This record gives sequence, C-alpha cells and structure tokens, in this order.
Amino acid sequence: MCGIVGYIGKHTASSILLAGLEKLEYRGYDSAGITLVNDRTLQTRKFAGRLERLVNNINKQPIEGTIGIGHTRWATHGEPTDNNAHPHLNNKQTIAVVHNGIIENYLSLKNFLIEQGYTFYSETDTEVISNLIDYYYENELLAAVKKAVKQLKGAYALEIVSSKHPDEMIAVRYESPLVLGIGEDGYYLASDIPAILNYTKSVIYLENGDIVRLTKNNYQIYNHKQSLVKREIKEVSWDIEAASKEGFDHFMLKEIYQQPEAIRNTIERRLDETGRIQLNEINFTKAEINAIDKVYIVACGTAYHAGLVGKQVLKNALQVEVIADIGSEFRYSDPFIDQNTLVIIVSQSGETADTLASLREAKSKGARILSITNVVGSSIARESDHLLYTWAGPEIAVASTKAYTTQLVAFYLLGLYLGRLKETIADNTYQARLNELKSIAKSVEHVIENSIEPAKAIAEKIIDCNSLFYLGRGLDYYSALEASLKLKELSYIHAEAFAAGELKHGTIALIEAGTPVIVIATQSKTYDKTISNIKSVKARGAYVIGITTSDHKDIEQVCDKAIYIDNKQDIYMPIISVILPQLIAYYTSIFKGNDVDKPRNLAKSVTVE
Repeated sequence: MCGIVGYIGKHTASSILLAGLEKLEYRGYDSAGITLVNDRTLQTRKFAGRLERLVNNINKQPIEGTIGIGHTRWATHGEPTDNNAHPHLNNKQTIAVVHNGIIENYLSLKNFLIEQGYTFYSETDTEVISNLIDYYYENELLAAVKKAVKQLKGAYALEIVSSKHPDEMIAVRYESPLVLGIGEDGYYLASDIPAILNYTKSVIYLENGDIVRLTKNNYQIYNHKQSLVKREIKEVSWDIEAASKEGFDHFMLKEIYQQPEAIRNTIERRLDETGRIQLNEINFTKAEINAIDKVYIVACGTAYHAGLVGKQVLKNALQVEVIADIGSEFRYSDPFIDQNTLVIIVSQSGETADTLASLREAKSKGARILSITNVVGSSIARESDHLLYTWAGPEIAVASTKAYTTQLVAFYLLGLYLGRLKETIADNTYQARLNELKSIAKSVEHVIENSIEPAKAIAEKIIDCNSLFYLGRGLDYYSALEASLKLKELSYIHAEAFAAGELKHGTIALIEAGTPVIVIATQSKTYDKTISNIKSVKARGAYVIGITTSDHKDIEQVCDKAIYIDNKQDIYMPIISVILPQLIAYYTSIFKGNDVDKPRNLAKSVTVE
C-alpha cells in the first residue's frame, strides 16, 4: 500500500529519494519521510501530510549523505501523524527501517520487546522491526536482519540502514513488491519501477524471501533459504515519459485518452501473421481444456467488475460453469476446487493481497492458475501456471480506467482463443467476433471524443446530489457496477448500481423527486425490459439519463436526457459503455475540487488484506 525507495552510491541521496517518492505518491500519501546516513549518524525527517511538506523542509534545511531510504505512507496501523510516519528507528537511534506491508504478529513481538526493556513511540507495526533487528544485532547488520525476519509474519518489503554500517544497506522482500535497480553510479530500490526510471532501466525483480545486501560497489542476494543466489537483470521497455502526465491536467484524464492505444496493444501483440489470436503465455492442450469442468474468476474492486464480464464471455465460449468471486471472500466460501478447475486471477498490479492469497489457496487444492495482470514480474505473475499480460502501460491514477478496459479485452481474447481450441466456437463466429474486436479501439476513440461535453453537463447536474443510482441489465448491470464505483471513488457521492429488474423488490423505495438515475441500456435482448424499468423510476420523480446506442432513439421518450454511443456486438458493449461514466466521475470530481488522481482513503495497490 505504501511506497518505498532507497539509494546507495556516489550521489546525494536526498534528491534521489524525494524524486522517487514523488513517483510513488500514488501508493500512499498521508505522510512521508527519509533517513540518510552521514558521518555515522542517522538524519531523519518525516511529516504527516503530503510529500510537499517533507520536500519544503529538506529544501530549507538540506541533509547530506549518499545512502538513504524513503517512504510515503498509506496508514494501516496508527493515524497519520509525524510519529507514525516512516522511517522508524530503534531506541538507540542507530537502525532505521521503511516498510511496505503489514506485520500480522507485531503485537506479540512488541510485547516481547517491551519485556526486554524496549520503548515504543508510535502506533505502527514497523517500529517493532527496527527494535527487533537491534535485539539480534551483534556487530553484523545482515546477520541481525536475517534473524529478525524469521520472526515476522505477514507481508513486507523492507529497507534498512544503520549508523554503525555507514556504507551498507539491507533490503528484504516477502509478499510485497520490491525492485532493485542497477545503475552506473549506485544501486536503487523501490516498490515500483517509476521511482527509479530516471536513473536506470536495468532492474532485478526480487523474489519472495529475497534479502539483499548493498554497498556502493556491489550487491549480494540471498534467497528464502538465506543462500547466496544470482538473479537475472532485466531491461525495462518503457521510459519515465510513460509515467508523466504528458500535458494532461491529471493522470486519470491521460489514462482515459490512452485507452484506444492500450486496447490496440493488448490485441495486436496477440495476433499471429495470419491475423488470428496466439496466446504464447497460455499453453493449454485441447485435452487439458476439455478436462476443465469449472472456472472461477477471482478479483477485487474494478478487476472484479471485469471478471463479471469475463464470466459471461467464458461461459459462452467454453460451455462450462463459470463463477466470479471477490478476492477477499473467495477463501472463506469453501469453493469446490480440484484438478479440473481453472482459476483465473485478475489484478492490475499483480500484488493485490487478497487476490494473491486466493491464488495460493486455489493452487494448494490442485487448480490450474491463469492470471491477467498488467505488471511483468509481479507476485501473481510469477506464481501462476499461465499468464495473460495486458498492455495498458503504467497506470498512475488510483481510479483504474485503461487497466479495466484492457482486462476486458484480455477476457475477450481468452474466450475466443479457448473456444476455438475447444471447438465450442465455430470458425465463422470466431472470425466475426475477432474482426469486431479489432475495431473496438476506434470506437473507444470516437466515444471519448464525443463524451467530454456530455460528461461535463452531467457532472454539473449531479454535483450537489446526495445519492445517485446506475441501472442496467445483464452486461449493462456489470458496467453500472463499475460506473458507480468510479463515481464513489472520485466524487464521494453515494452512488449505487442496481440490476434494473430488481427495483421492484425493494430498492425503488430509494427513488424520490429529483433523484439522478443513469441507465445503461445497450443489450438488445434486455432493452425493452430496461425501458419499462426507466418508466418506473420516472413515475417516482427520478431525473433519468439514458446511455444507449444510436439505433435506440426511442429512449428519448422516457428519459430526461439521452446520450448515444457506438454500436457493437452486445458482448463488446461493456468496453464502449464504460467510457462516458469514467468521464462523468472525472469531471464531477474536478467540479467538486477533489484530488482526482489521489482520492481520499484510497491507494493504488492494495498489498495488505
């Protein structure tokens, strides 16, 4: 959830750390801090609030040192205060630690350390780590860290420095992302690649249980057995410009506009020379796919909404039972899983804690794991049997847009590919759907161009409302779920999505005069029923906005406002119909004066359960 960065080398560390934290601020932003080692002393500055407060302090009172660690926090233990901000030091002020993740057994460790005479000054679980390392310290920092991490339960990425070892840094990765950058003038550590791209594109994706010892001229990596190992150095293919706003006011708006390109990339990189789908990362044989009798799709938040659409896609394609489940609930629902079950894991970051835990649960029961993710080298990617990367590129805004639409594309590609392999999709159907899919990016481009002004007008209309409802049926209902989540995330308006046919079973009681209701009506087989539902809410005084295709002009007779979008095959409409709601959420947030890219209480990567 938090962002961490570290540097050891020849340059002044503070500027490198602050620049890295700026790139990671989307991961957490309720406090920030850094510690530098200089002349066998630890110099620490940390403050509650946005990173700007720390930057202003460092600019006024610079601190020196060529080795340091930094942190931007999203609170899990303790309120956002200066004391709770990272880095956290031991009682002797000789060891500093930054931590991304959560220590589940911190209370028992804290009580043990209190019995040993240690005092605690924060409410965090991280302060336990610095004092635990101190407890095991006997002149070797690495040895003390190795002993300490054996006692930790939970998820953590750690960076550790000590005034007693002014030319050394230790890092640990367990269940939480950490990348090592190899530079000409030093080494870099970060919880995400954008923090180090200004300095190097050569990276090592650290593996679970890795412990790294860094000096200015060398590094050593120890695996989970604490044996010395070598890890492959990889080159990052995108540059820092891909993680900048490129002239847009906000990352979210930039990422909305990037959707046509991201969709094209996700499709075209999967087509062979004949124009057919080739998923090299998925190596099912026909016999293996025929043996699958059940599919689970497991994800959280926006990825779960993509999974709901994927459920319908794969049910049609494979002609087997497909169940979409929420990652935080999956392990506790006693799912029926065996070796004939395919579990599809969906996560933008590849580090979502609940989803990752679900993956491991399913794998332990013999299921095959196929994951859809946007991050190469992520935990979910590494632990899966089959992979389908989206090509969305870095997504910085907390509210997901292009990651969602490329996840939908991934499901469409997967459905066509597996359906053809299993021969449950006829060749002519396969080709027709593939041709339509290839044209989706152009339609998304067209919808974006034509939705800006309608989105602004709707945002002005709903800006002061207390509640808003999205309605839809079938695939439109799944789009309504994602649309309402976006509005909640960004505007803080109470927004709910309802299956339109369920209104009469209770929820219509919420409709009163002037209540805004946005109806998504793109599915041909449920369109007439949806019109009937619109009439029901209109009769109770709702202000109704209809989103439909250009061949449904009759919706104007029952709506206060109608907006038309490109018409595609019903199965592909969730990609088209979500664009306008993304923009409605964006402009409503802007007009309310909210922080669009960093909505309150949220973080980009949910790496704790």
